Amino acid sequence: MPESLATIRALLSATSARWQQLAALPAELLTRRPAPREWSPMECLHHLLESEERVFAPRLAAILAGQSEIVPFDPQRDGTPYAAQRDPAELVAAFAAARAASLELLERLQPQDLERQARHLELGPITLGQQLHEWVAHDLVHTMQAERALMQPFIRAAGPWQADFAEHLIAAEADEA
Repeated sequence: MPESLATIRALLSATSARWQQLAALPAELLTRRPAPREWSPMECLHHLLESEERVFAPRLAAILAGQSEIVPFDPQRDGTPYAAQRDPAELVAAFAAARAASLELLERLQPQDLERQARHLELGPITLGQQLHEWVAHDLVHTMQAERALMQPFIRAAGPWQADFAEHLIAAEADEA
């Protein structure tokens, strides 16, 4: 069942607050990749910021303006590399500001706007409602990805309880060889 606009707004609002809490953790935890091909928490946040600025808010504005085509975004192809020296507090502040602007735009939406349509150049016809649901899911998956990365040193140091977290353990570099 599609979620209401109020629920979508609440979830998108919660992301910024959650990341403000996470960004207060030690930089060593935030910048550590759990495995070679996995993103660190700060890389996840960088991706969320870039997606906010270049994907979700622009798509919302485009659909509301009646534009008929939505351009795909592939972070591997179209994204900018994460600058490792970037301060977590600076990055989370940039994300919070971008999200606040997006939330202002969302406040103007009416339930009937959810049926507005566009054509995603790779996926075909989409509605604004589908795009909003994807936005929330994208936020949650990358926040979970970051939290899963944060878990790794604690799981590995949990001794006999490590098995309780086996489904969350990411294979370390040595394990992948």
